Amino acid sequence: MTGQRRLIARVLSDAEDHPDVEELYRRALALDSKVSVATVYRTVRLLEEKGILDRRDFGGGRARYEPTEHGKHHHLIDVETGSVIEFVDEGVERLAKAIAAGLGFSVVQFRLEIFGQREAAEEELSPPEATR
Repeated sequence: MTGQRRLIARVLSDAEDHPDVEELYRRALALDSKVSVATVYRTVRLLEEKGILDRRDFGGGRARYEPTEHGKHHHLIDVETGSVIEFVDEGVERLAKAIAAGLGFSVVQFRLEIFGQREAAEEELSPPEATR
């Protein structure tokens, strides 16, 4: 693995979010001005093929990535901002297993991606009080 590929892998490993290729390129470029966007694309594809990197489609027309060793978790995507919230919920795990078992299967793997928007504040939802 070349030095630039190691750098890109480190940028991915250090990421606390789910960057797309363009964001990975910007971060790598800040560390090494010789990194090309083509190298980032090739490296991401290679890491994905090797099972080191997971590709995610959270909408917005761009793939985003995270290391596979990131652990078992699910995602809630804010459709207004594009921000991604990771969460773990044992109830979701039990439900997935129960659904699979009810259909005669056992769970090998699954992922949950919820797309939502924040609810309006309570006062915004309540109608104005009538005056007497």
